Amino acid sequence: MTAFDDLAADYDQDFTDTGLGRALRNRVWQQLDTWIQPGQHLLDLGCGSGEDACHLAKAGVQVTSIDASEGMVQAARRKNAGFGEQVQVHHLAFEALVGTEHVLGPFDGAISNFGALNCARSLPDVFRAIATRLQPGGFFLACLMGPVVPWEWLWMIRRGQFRQSFRRMRRGGVDWRGLHVEYPSIGRIKKICPPELKFLRVRAVGAFLPPTYFEAWTRRHPKLLKFLERAENRLGSVPPFPQIADHYLVEFQRV
Repeated sequence: MTAFDDLAADYDQDFTDTGLGRALRNRVWQQLDTWIQPGQHLLDLGCGSGEDACHLAKAGVQVTSIDASEGMVQAARRKNAGFGEQVQVHHLAFEALVGTEHVLGPFDGAISNFGALNCARSLPDVFRAIATRLQPGGFFLACLMGPVVPWEWLWMIRRGQFRQSFRRMRRGGVDWRGLHVEYPSIGRIKKICPPELKFLRVRAVGAFLPPTYFEAWTRRHPKLLKFLERAENRLGSVPPFPQIADHYLVEFQRV
């Protein structure tokens, strides 16, 4: 997956370690931390540079991480090297879970963060594969990019990129750096979810907080960033904010 191989070297510098990146990731971790317990075995899908795996390992959780990008896999292995066998990182695409050649699990929970699942070739197949690998009562947190993002409209229109402003709403998705990316609505995610996964709740990850390409702007306005973060924490679960967020976090439980 060359697109993310190219991004791997600078991913933490450009996103993970920024003030805006930390604020957005904290939104996910706030909910993730309500589920995790020491001794659990969790699946990290599309692990990127391994930041979530590192957070989980520090909490005493065993983590199996997968990513289709060799560059991201190497970054995740370096970041989590100090945890030894507690964090296992595999160079695998989501589609490997659908087949039978890689038998992973069972797991007490699973997470896929910051739009990794938007690149899946078949979300229904991936969701079914995840459901089969979760223990009864296990959780699944999926953070996906949504189709309706006023922040992005503002960013694109101010730069005269009118044709790109509403790209996420295109039927069938868009092509990006050799990948095909889709932006499913929350309603679509509910429809494709297998009966073994019970929908619990959804929260915004970037309704008040802007997308990551606003980092330079938020760095110049740190007090405003704190204000937006407080607003997101207070109102991010209230409709319609999950529906108009850059990302939304959906919570499921295996029945």
